[in-house]
Amino acid sequence: MNETPVVYVATNATPTSTPEPGMIRQVLAFNSKLMIVRHNFVAGWVGARHSHPHDQMVYVVTGRILFKAEGKSWEMGPGDSIVVDGSIEHEASAIEASEVLDIFTPFREDYAK
Repeated sequence: MNETPVVYVATNATPTSTPEPGMIRQVLAFNSKLMIVRHNFVAGWVGARHSHPHDQMVYVVTGRILFKAEGKSWEMGPGDSIVVDGSIEHEASAIEASEVLDIFTPFREDYAK
C-alpha cells in the first residue's frame, strides 16, 4: 500500500456496494492503520454474527440499531457509539433505516479491494 501523510476522500467520489440485501457499504478514507466505512441499513436488516481481527468502533448517525456482543445487547440511536475488540463475535440489526459509521484498525484489506 502506498502511504501518503494525508488522505482526502470526497463522498461522491467513492463507489457503494451491496454486500448483502438491506446493506449499502461505502468505504471512505483509510491508510494501513485506520479505515472509516459508511453503512446504510434498511429497516429490518439483520446482519450475520461474525468476528474479524480488527478493532471496531460503531457510531450511529441516524436511525436505530440493535447491537449484540458477549451475551449482551444494546439498542443504539443517533450519537451512540460502541467499541469492540478484534476477534469478538458480534452482530447488528436495523430497528429503523439507519446510517452507521464504522471505524476499523488496522484497515480491512477485504473492504479496500
